Amino acid sequence: MKLEYFIETLEEEVANYHTPVIDLIAVQTRDPFKVLVATILSARTKDETTAGASRRLFNEASDIYDLACLSEKRIRELIRPVGFFNNKAKYLSRLPNALKPYAGKVPDKLEQLLELPGVGRKTANLVLSMAFGKPAICVDTHVHRIMNLWEFVNTKTPEATEKALRKILPIQYWIKINSILVTFGQKRCKPVAPQCDICLFEKDCPKIGVTPRQIKNEGTDSMKLISWNVNGLRAIEKKGFIDIIEESGADIFAVQETRAWPEQLSDELKNIKGYLSYFTKARKKGYSGVGVYTRKKPLNVNIGIGKDQFDDEGRVITMEFTDFFLINAYFPNAQHGLKRIDYKIEFNIALFEYAKKMADKKTTLICGDFNVAHKAIDLANPKANEKNPGFSIRERNWMSKFINAGWVDTFRAFNQEPGQYSWWSYRFNARSKNIGWRIDYFIVDANSKSKLRKATILTDIFGSDHCPVQVELL
Repeated sequence: MKLEYFIETLEEEVANYHTPVIDLIAVQTRDPFKVLVATILSARTKDETTAGASRRLFNEASDIYDLACLSEKRIRELIRPVGFFNNKAKYLSRLPNALKPYAGKVPDKLEQLLELPGVGRKTANLVLSMAFGKPAICVDTHVHRIMNLWEFVNTKTPEATEKALRKILPIQYWIKINSILVTFGQKRCKPVAPQCDICLFEKDCPKIGVTPRQIKNEGTDSMKLISWNVNGLRAIEKKGFIDIIEESGADIFAVQETRAWPEQLSDELKNIKGYLSYFTKARKKGYSGVGVYTRKKPLNVNIGIGKDQFDDEGRVITMEFTDFFLINAYFPNAQHGLKRIDYKIEFNIALFEYAKKMADKKTTLICGDFNVAHKAIDLANPKANEKNPGFSIRERNWMSKFINAGWVDTFRAFNQEPGQYSWWSYRFNARSKNIGWRIDYFIVDANSKSKLRKATILTDIFGSDHCPVQVELL
């Protein structure tokens, strides 16, 4: 399929879809200041949240001079709860000084925009195209993902995708491609459970790395389970977490590092439509914690593994269903200098003994953040990390002993390719460069391996420094 035909066909298809908030703001005003600010606010934030925050902020600061009169604290109050609102408040409070060399006006050149606080290539290109009408290609995760899915490009990062598209995409499509693919990516070709069954391109799509949504027939026995270290459940709520669960099609959605007591969670988080929810809590507030959302009520729910030194940290919850056990665990981090490695290995051994008793009765799945990359293939820089937490010899030896004792790493049962990771540092643009680690797992007892249907890593889901992992079980 020719790229031009693909874009033109999609443009007609998405004409009646929900319009992204930046497009709406650009239609309402071509004011570069408002387009820039709204674009900064929109990063990792739902459209309706961005729209509300923009409206509140513009009511008090309609231009750069009004913004200069607001304190960082007041900006933070106005834009909350957009994703990373603390950082964004800092960027916006610094913006008036940053624009002084341009007489308070937003510059219309890429290099100058990139020097402004909080502005990356995506934001800069959006401002150029939406505010100034200049030909610019804005590549976000949807554009990057869909262009690679269709093999129009073969790139590892959004920036590389932008450069590739500049060579192959006719200039008349540069401005519109972001709006078209973001709308299509949000509505139909979603990162989780894309709606391939009703997509106009279903027959032609190569479906590379795609796991289409499943429309279950009554009586089906297959189950989809997802596990995700959310790195703060209350924080990720503001980044579309509830929508992600509702659109995932998961029968069970396990989360780790919730960092909250159940009573601190909103009613919306505890009562997601179609799911029952269960949570642990650590004795210390804001620390550890796991939870499970499930469509089917479990026969039994067990908190902890019966050892106070571990259970005080709220690291394990077990669900018993008719045909299987699910153990959702957040394994300890060995920490810098391996100062907590003894505690971690003790926890690992205790959990292993606990899981063996379950597996003697019925199929047993262990999911969660194991905080260890098992083999060199499971991280980008193995040589440099051999003495570091998460890849130390003791941790890897334990993982090997565990697997060899009759357990299956479900992802490696289907995929032996390098470069497959589930965690990236927030530093040094590690995720965009795919400098990561695979430390999140679904493990199943070896006797139940025949029940596995599929195991994948959902790298296109953002909101945490981890991404979700998924398994399908018959």
